Amino acid sequence: MRISPREEAKLLLHQTGFLAQKRLARGLQLNQTEAVALIASQLQERIRDGKHSVAELMHHGKTMLGRRHVLPGVSALLHEIQVEGTFPDGVFLVTVHDPICTEDGDLNAALYGSFLPVPSNDVFPVVNPAEYSRENAPGAIVVRKERIRINQGRERIRLRVTNNGDRPIQIGSHYHFIETNPALAFDRGKAYGKRLDIAAGTAVRFEPGDSKTVTLCAIAGSKIITGGNRLATGIVDLSRTDDIVRDLVRKGFGHIPEPGALEVTEDTDIGRDAYVAMFGPTVGDRVRLGDTALWVEVERDETVYGDEVKFGGGQFPLKSVLWLAVIEYFAVPGKTVREGMGQATNRPASETLDLVITNALIIDWSGIYKADIGVKDGVITGIGKAGNPDVMAGVDPRLVVGSATEVIAGEKLIVTAGAIDAHCHYICPQQVTEALASGTTTMIGGGTGPSAGTNATTCTPSPFYMRQMLAAMDSLPMNFAITGKGNDSGTNALEDIVKAGAAGLKLHEDWGSTPSAIVSALDIGDKYDVQVNIHTDTLNESGFVESTIAAFGNRTIHTYHTEGAGGGHAPDIIVVCGLDNVLPSSTNPTRPYTRNTLDEHLDMLMVCHHLDKSIPEDLAFAESRIRAETVAAEDVLHDTGAISMISSDSQAMGRVGEVVSRTWRTASKMREFRGPLTKLGDFEGHDNGRVKRYISKYTINPAITHGISHLVGQVAVGTLADLVLWKPENFGAKPEMVLKSGVIAWAQVRLFLGNSSAYSSADSH
Repeated sequence: MRISPREEAKLLLHQTGFLAQKRLARGLQLNQTEAVALIASQLQERIRDGKHSVAELMHHGKTMLGRRHVLPGVSALLHEIQVEGTFPDGVFLVTVHDPICTEDGDLNAALYGSFLPVPSNDVFPVVNPAEYSRENAPGAIVVRKERIRINQGRERIRLRVTNNGDRPIQIGSHYHFIETNPALAFDRGKAYGKRLDIAAGTAVRFEPGDSKTVTLCAIAGSKIITGGNRLATGIVDLSRTDDIVRDLVRKGFGHIPEPGALEVTEDTDIGRDAYVAMFGPTVGDRVRLGDTALWVEVERDETVYGDEVKFGGGQFPLKSVLWLAVIEYFAVPGKTVREGMGQATNRPASETLDLVITNALIIDWSGIYKADIGVKDGVITGIGKAGNPDVMAGVDPRLVVGSATEVIAGEKLIVTAGAIDAHCHYICPQQVTEALASGTTTMIGGGTGPSAGTNATTCTPSPFYMRQMLAAMDSLPMNFAITGKGNDSGTNALEDIVKAGAAGLKLHEDWGSTPSAIVSALDIGDKYDVQVNIHTDTLNESGFVESTIAAFGNRTIHTYHTEGAGGGHAPDIIVVCGLDNVLPSSTNPTRPYTRNTLDEHLDMLMVCHHLDKSIPEDLAFAESRIRAETVAAEDVLHDTGAISMISSDSQAMGRVGEVVSRTWRTASKMREFRGPLTKLGDFEGHDNGRVKRYISKYTINPAITHGISHLVGQVAVGTLADLVLWKPENFGAKPEMVLKSGVIAWAQVRLFLGNSSAYSSADSH
């Protein structure tokens, strides 16, 4: 058939679009992915018909789905869809802006070519406008009602500038104004050491013959000019001004003295809506996390207003910048990370970052704040203000941007530490892809593949299997810690597995979690400074929970399935949450407790633990583990901090790709049921305390528990750059990008359908 890769992608698009059509035809409101797929696939079909122009299809794409046909929030989030297809006269790109902009749409157009019955619009409820308003949408941002002052305290001057050329000239915010195009005529002496006093990354455009009065401000930092036309290279020294001007005039650069140029004493300010549209939320602004009940407020901003680093030629969000109408000289952006501007000149690679993530909103146990993040050799080397210290204020010496620096645009994105899943059954390598795509960068557990032992327990038993598993993991973009089997009343095999590379020991009731075995495992854990994890004895065979607690002594241990549904002393393992030496975790199938939680568990348990329903004792064992009361209590114990970790129990009784999402579902449920956590400083519209508590459950807490917090589990200087970037509307569900040691290991990219690509601005970055 000679199908190219891009045509294979079109088949995927068609399948997804047709699925969306079938759901629409039976009266279901579409989610964001379904809406994108339906519109894009229908555009492909219209392109194939060969009867429509690009312009006609750009309009047609706005008519298919109405707001009543999609879930609340979708119309507010779906800004743009681009589809490339083969027209009779070649391959062209169709761009549809605001594709869901009517109430009723056109269901005949949406279901064109599907031969499915067209339902009445009455099947779909009329949507209350408040439900699709921007402020109620997932990821909504509510800004503080005040303006932002930029380039504070700088010397300023207003100059008349004329474009004597025959082509337009556009000057970016941080371009040294004295170095600009020779066709611009103005007082270059007064412009020495200055740049445009406008928002970082914006620009002023001078059309041919245009004259404008612009405000310039002094450059900051070390005040060293580089780049441009090499007219004023070096440290700004006003004693050199006359010589510099004479030289540039000799070279043909326009210069018109303006002795009466007005000095400006007031700082420039811009609207906060406009600022957020360019750089993301700042101090005092509030952000809704996905579609949850949680709102965070930015606590501090470590960037410098007016000297932000931002990359690219970019697209300016005109709908958000009404202030353009009143400040006439703002135009299409000319970003700041350019040579001699936000990018330092002549710095060796050893002195500059490998990667900078600009203007990111960091959500971490340590705070919720705005900053640039610098990465060098796979490690976070700085968090604060990045850029060029020659011309920018407040640049951290560890965050110098040079020509050897890559940039990830963090504006309007949230950055978190990669999740740590502390309860993994290593059954198959496909787990890693699923985990990575959900924001997990560290997996802790054991196993040897899909054996009966590994399906049920997280134990790698022998040095041979340890060696094989380590080799198998080498090519996978994930941190791994392997736990050896800890069920042995003797110590020889336990020492062997630790010496072979085990990062901890795992006691599991399926191997016999007796008090004797517990003592032996803890002895080896103490001797080699590795953590011991335990899945306690549901059978109460050697004793009740008190016997197990006595075997712990006062030694620290990590208890799996502390809620009991996944296993452990029935019915009261949950009491260990009150012990100082116990580090409790629970697994995500019970997170949060809903009407369907219990119904799935019995069969899940029977399968993963190799039980037989025909054996009464097996059935009684399974039923004793699944208790509505303790699962419901687990919600509250997480919210109070009594249970400190959430993990997956991957492919056993868990879901490796849902550690993050179920954590935030639990947090949101508790916010709705229990209100703000006032003891943590929360109040209505401000859930920072609860958010820090819950993000700790899959980042810093498991890192501390397993002795790896110096490497992972937090956004902190000196740790691995295992970072997850989220759009606020998709927070906790679908990351935009996942970095492993500073390298992009997973990302949302455009569905490749042609020589350029097709995508939705709602779900691609």
